Amino acid sequence: MTAAFTFPGQGSQAVGMGKALADAYPAARAVFDEVDAALGEKLTATIWDGPAETLQLTENAQPALMAVSVATLRVLETEAGFSVGRDAAFVAGHSLGEYSALAAAGSLTISDTARLLRTRGLAMQKAVPVGAGAMAALLGLDYDAAMEVAREAAQGQVCQAANDNGGGQVVVSGDKAAVDRAVEIAKTKGAKRAMLLPVSAPFHCQLMQPAADAMAEALSKVTIKAPAAPLVSNVLASAITDPDEIRRRLVEQVTGTVRWRESVAYMAGQGVTRFFEIGAGKVLTGLVKRIADGAVGVAVGGPNDIAAAKDALAAAKQG
Repeated sequence: MTAAFTFPGQGSQAVGMGKALADAYPAARAVFDEVDAALGEKLTATIWDGPAETLQLTENAQPALMAVSVATLRVLETEAGFSVGRDAAFVAGHSLGEYSALAAAGSLTISDTARLLRTRGLAMQKAVPVGAGAMAALLGLDYDAAMEVAREAAQGQVCQAANDNGGGQVVVSGDKAAVDRAVEIAKTKGAKRAMLLPVSAPFHCQLMQPAADAMAEALSKVTIKAPAAPLVSNVLASAITDPDEIRRRLVEQVTGTVRWRESVAYMAGQGVTRFFEIGAGKVLTGLVKRIADGAVGVAVGGPNDIAAAKDALAAAKQG
């Protein structure tokens, strides 16, 4: 198997995402209906009709992106013959996308995943008072250089690498003053650009510990099965299948670095040549090309992508 199924994270959301799939395919519509039922509200109305400010709220964006990803996969299964267990060497997701990957691989039920992501979004938002934390993208620095910037900027506060996205893109997260310092220091260390991100909280840093505690409690109450394909964990950048370890790593992920560059490199090193980005947007597809030489990224998010995805999977099976 030379294919990996990957799932996007927050920032890929857009009003209207997934609607064309739901209109065209009952299998997709069923996923959205299940998410609405699990949450006890019409999240689909927000996904498809907006307003954008409501969709962008962390508590909505996280289950919404998962719903679109899993709905897309269901269409790939019913219309293009995809099978996670048969066709995917690995599944992986960026931050919240890790939950989408687990739902796609049958490790979590869709309903449990929707409720977990609603809990995760609310807990992350509440962990730090609005304005007390920040995140910034440092572009043009490798991971080690960005880590050095974060260490220099901390000065007794929290400033750490939140996302190592690859292609010279590292995101730092922490106390607002420390992140502000990191932006200025990065400019003196050769960064092409360093800029604050329009986020509502400082994700993936130690300030998120209250959210990690909330997720430990929430995850303790759900059943996690071994996934149909190994999960490449954000915090390990290597594959795991044991349900107890998956639970533990999901908790660590709230405060830990999303090691996406290393995760893609790991999968490529294991023989993966085609990375299917399943769901909204094309962020991960763009990153694949910068991380793994010769790898092909295939973004699948709408009805027009299904036939091309089927062809790409056939090519992956031929090696």
